[in-house]
This record gives sequence, C-alpha cells and structure tokens, in this order.
Amino acid sequence: MPDNENPAEIIFPDMSERLARCSKKLEKKIPLSVSGKLTRMVGLTLEAIGIQAVIGGRCLVVPPVGEPVEAEVVGFAGDKTYLMPTGDIQGLVPNAKVIPTNQVCEAPAGMALLGRVLDGAGRALDDKGSLEVDAKVPLSGRFINPLARHPIDTPLDVGVAAINSMLTVGRGQRMGLFAGSGVGKSVLLGMMTKYTTADVIVVGLIGERGREVKEFIENILGDEGMARSVVIATPADNSPLMRLHGAMLATSIAEYFRDQGLQVLLLMDSLTRYAQAQREIALAIGEPPATKGYPPSVFAKLPQLVERAGNGDKGGGSITAFYTVLTEGDDQQDPIADAARAILDGHIVLSRGLAEMGHYPAIDIEASISRVMNEIVTPEHMELARHLKQLYSTYEQNRDLISVGAYSKGSNPKIDEAMIYYPRIMDFLSQNISEAVQFEQSLFGLNSLFQKSAVQPVDPA
Repeated sequence: MPDNENPAEIIFPDMSERLARCSKKLEKKIPLSVSGKLTRMVGLTLEAIGIQAVIGGRCLVVPPVGEPVEAEVVGFAGDKTYLMPTGDIQGLVPNAKVIPTNQVCEAPAGMALLGRVLDGAGRALDDKGSLEVDAKVPLSGRFINPLARHPIDTPLDVGVAAINSMLTVGRGQRMGLFAGSGVGKSVLLGMMTKYTTADVIVVGLIGERGREVKEFIENILGDEGMARSVVIATPADNSPLMRLHGAMLATSIAEYFRDQGLQVLLLMDSLTRYAQAQREIALAIGEPPATKGYPPSVFAKLPQLVERAGNGDKGGGSITAFYTVLTEGDDQQDPIADAARAILDGHIVLSRGLAEMGHYPAIDIEASISRVMNEIVTPEHMELARHLKQLYSTYEQNRDLISVGAYSKGSNPKIDEAMIYYPRIMDFLSQNISEAVQFEQSLFGLNSLFQKSAVQPVDPA
C-alpha cells in the first residue's frame, strides 16, 4: 500500500466525503433551543420558567392534545417570562412545554397585497388564495430622521367640502377624527376612502364590530376602491395582542408603499381600541395604572405608532393618516383623546348635536383645526375660512337669544351678519354621502358664499 493512501478511503470510499459534510455542519452556529414549562395562567397572560427570549419573540406552547399555541413575549421578572397568546388557548395545562422559536413577528409586503384582507398576523382572511409577497418588513418600522422628512406643502383633496375648505389637509399630515358612538365617523371615513386622491389605501379596522368589516369592504370600498386597497381586520373578539399587531401591521404596510415612492392614505379605526389593547396587556403583566386606569406604557406607545406616518425622505412617498378616536360619552378630555390631540397634526370633531339635527357630515368647525392649513393654502383662502368660522361661532353663541326672539335686529352688527349668512353656511357645510366635492369646487363654494349678490337677508322669526 502506498504511504500516501488512507486505509479508510480504500475500505469506505465515501467516508471522506461524509466526514467533510459533517465538518461543514459543525462549523455552522446552530442556536440551542431550550424549552421551559408553563407555570401559571391568569386571564390571557401566560407565565413560563426555564426559557430566555427577547421581548416580542415568538414561543410555542405545546398542549398534551391538539396544535401548539403561538404566544409572544411581553415581559419578564426574574426567572419568569410573561407571554400573551395570539389565538385560542383551549387545551393548555400546567407544566405544558414552552419552546422559543427565536423569531419575531414580521409584516408581509409587496404589491400582491393590493385587494387583499388580512388579519393581525398577516394571514389572508379572504378566499383569494395564499399571499405571494416580495418581502417581509419589521412590525416596529424604521426610524426617519425628522430633518430628512419632506415638509407638508401640498393640499390633499379628500372629497369633503367642509374639510377641503375649512380644515385643509396636507399630503403627509396626520389627523384625528374625534367622535362619540353613532355620530357618523365611519360614514365620514368611508367618504374619504372613496374620494381621496391616493395611489394606495391601507385600512386598519382595529377592535371594532366584526360585522362592519364586510360592510366596509362591500358597501364603502367596493370593487374599484378595493383594487387599490389593503384591509387589516382585527375585530373586538381578537386577543389584545392581535389588535395591537393589527395597527402595527397596517402602519408597516403603509410604510412599505411609501418607501416605493407612492402616495398612501392610511385609515385606522380606531386609535382608542389600540390604546385599550395595550392597556389590557400592560395591566395583565402587572404594570400599575396611572391616568384613569391607563398605564404609562399606553401613552408611550401612541406616539411610537403615530410618528411612523407622515412624509418620507425628500423626493419619496407619503402617508396621510386619519385616526379615529372614540370619545367616551362625548368627553373631549378623555385621556386617550387628550394624548392623541397633542401628538397629531390636527383634529376633526364630530358633534352629536349636529348629527341629531340631520346635518352630515356632523363636523363641528368651532372645535376642529388643521395645524398645517396656514402653510398650504393661499392667504385669501385662509381669510375666507377664518371669516366663516367667526360668523358660525357668533351665531352659535347667540343661538338661544335668536331662537326665542329676544334679540332685536340692529343691536349688534356682527350678530346681524351672522344671522344673514348662517343658513348658507349650514347648507355649504352639509354634503350627501354619495357625492364628492373636489378641492376646486370647495374653494369656489367658499368664495360664492360671501358674494353679496347671492345673500338674501333672513328673518329670524
């Protein structure tokens, strides 16, 4: 036998090749998967020991019978790890095995999402087959240097005369829609969905009634609107974690389309349900309540979500966002409403009184404001809007005197002028749900309102 020949290669010809493959496998760093066990479950909070996982990491809880339950790490204390399930927890027992997957939740991204309906985990809810997406993006989004953002300098046509003329929205602005229950916020959202000029519409239906999902898709979006839309639906019966993820998923998808240079309209109904989901999670893991039952983490999460919308880098796309905020009992000082008002670029308040009078959209222009309107409209437009608001406010302040006939005409020139213009103002601010009023039409109507030849004195009696 030659000195340079290996006896193993003669007896086992494929041994060297097999050893080489095994050697390469050993060079790879394979993370060890250490399982723990479930020790406690209170409400929807799972407590496990024996595992190490990052916040936001995914774990599988394996019951004796049935499919594993997916859960996400939401906190830890000492050797205890707190998890929140993403789905049904039926079948779990004490000491069930908990296995970290070393993965975090990501959002599907790609043009194939257009026309689809997803749940909070990014799974398809419609019957259009599996999702064939181009990429995955993190739920947490990416940081944009505030100095690199393109300024808001272009008006956005939302198809609603009262907003176009009195509360002009800029491309990349973030607006709040503040309303109690049953005053028409969903109808107004639907009008803006159909009539706003945007390349892509992303709708997040977070924590609302399940029946509204299909109604919104079929009655409001329709086939034409759905073709350029992505809908993320996490109704009220979903776990708080899924409701939280639904809002983050909608924002991540909107960010993806913005990064492609597109103009995106993001509608989220509602920001209040997002805050309530975070409250449920925070209280369940032991965070103390601070303001009317809301823990501090709720008020930290709100700006983290909202700040992700807006304009991107200069020359890129934009996300114009409308967030509905439910004011419990029409209380504008509700802690979530107050926090949202401080971090948004304006707010549109819907009035129950106007809704009960049959005035739609029931926008209270006295209580509403667009913080960027001064920067994106002409001085003439701004002056007309300010004058209309003054007349409207003057009439509302003296409504009782006028209604009972206690005001004598000629006593106050401002009240006299408000009485003349008020009927035309109310007519201008009302709009049928089936009609769109473009930006140019809105400005023309605002100008026509103050043409003296078109105004006739009104007898208060």
